[in-house]
Amino acid sequence: MTQHSEIPEARPALPALRPGPHRKYLVRVTMIATIGGLLFGYDTGVINGALLPMTEELGLTPLTVGIVTSSLLFGAAVGAFVFGRLADVLGRRKTILLLALAFFFGSLICVFAPSFGVMVVGRVLLGLAVGGASGVVPVFLAEIAPFEVRGSLSGRNEMMVIIGAFLAFVVNAIIGNVWGHIDGVWRVMLAVCLIPAAALFIGMLRVPESPRWLVERGRNDEALEILKRMRSEDRAEAELAEIMYTTAQAKANAEKTSGWRDILANKWLRRILLIGIGIGVFQQLTGINTIVYYGQTVLIEAGFDRNAALIANVAPGLIGVIGGFIALSLMERMDRRKMFIIGYGMVTLCHVLIALSTMLLEQGTAVRPYVILLLIVLFVGSMQTFLSISTWVILSEIFPLHMRGFGIGVAVFCHWIANATVGLVFPSVVEGIGMVGSFFGFGVLNLIALAFALKFIPETRGRTLEKIEEDVSTGAIHTR
Repeated sequence: MTQHSEIPEARPALPALRPGPHRKYLVRVTMIATIGGLLFGYDTGVINGALLPMTEELGLTPLTVGIVTSSLLFGAAVGAFVFGRLADVLGRRKTILLLALAFFFGSLICVFAPSFGVMVVGRVLLGLAVGGASGVVPVFLAEIAPFEVRGSLSGRNEMMVIIGAFLAFVVNAIIGNVWGHIDGVWRVMLAVCLIPAAALFIGMLRVPESPRWLVERGRNDEALEILKRMRSEDRAEAELAEIMYTTAQAKANAEKTSGWRDILANKWLRRILLIGIGIGVFQQLTGINTIVYYGQTVLIEAGFDRNAALIANVAPGLIGVIGGFIALSLMERMDRRKMFIIGYGMVTLCHVLIALSTMLLEQGTAVRPYVILLLIVLFVGSMQTFLSISTWVILSEIFPLHMRGFGIGVAVFCHWIANATVGLVFPSVVEGIGMVGSFFGFGVLNLIALAFALKFIPETRGRTLEKIEEDVSTGAIHTR
């Protein structure tokens, strides 16, 4: 048995995973942490149904509507970067506890906001939490997961994001149709978020720290105790030895690449950072969040009335959940690159078909709203099956340990800036060039994303984080 203070001279072999109570404990920890994903999904999706009554009560203009929507997203960009760095300093667990508090108090401010200005403050605070959760939770899950099931385990966070958005659509539809005549109904929609925020904080008090973060801090005995709660004893010992071996190598490399300037000066680290940024940005350029934020507006434009559009909104949310479950089942069976290639190909096709249907079917035609709704459902299903979960899984995998917080922070920062930009300009773009031009534009962007996936996205399935780190550091991950 390797002494916990001694660094192995070679990478040890890992025993096979075995069933036992440790598997249940790992699942329990995963479920608690992914409440952060649920909050992420709910807070980004709830604005879809709350926006129209909020606009009427607070007297919002088209400009201030865009600001209220995008303020969360710009806050998320900052949150992704700031909390990514905090996670490296404070640890993954303490950072997620801080995120739970930000979710709770941000929601409170929004619920009781008397004016546009206060609402923006609350939305920015929620954005900080959403952005932080989008980066820190996937990293935490990747670091506690055995490599054999890392894709499906890490992917559960994005699955919870999808479920959170779906719940927001359902809650909006129920509250909007039952109590829509009551002033301030949108405040009730927003208040629902307080429950999972409290649950995340209470649950994380009983969740352990990432063993990989502990090893990086020299706390090997603590890391081993945590690994033994999530693995069989022999697997925990071997995995600790592997982490220690790779961490020692990473620290040796980190002496040469200790800061962001050094990271950018290293061609392989610079390349993987640019790939991570591309993965994050192109996910947003699919246009998925035009449906999440403005789905009711898009469906009204398609031909549904206001209440029917609120109900119809549930259909894309439901297919998103179904697609998410399919994605989880594929994570350990289909290569990551193949999922990206299929996903961007299907999304491109869906955008072209939506644009053609909007152009060829005249407004007022009975079949028009249902054809467009069907194509939107197909688009959301393709996105959630092949791209959403894959994006967050691969971002949690590709960065070496010594730059993981920085790398995912930068990638997710750019992801949220792209998200915020799309959310801010989409209403103006639709007003300027119409739905037809907007969706043809998305088709072109996703054709570019398909070319990016074919050329640059590496394969990570079936490799330990330590092996991926070694291949990234030497450039071997880019050879196929």
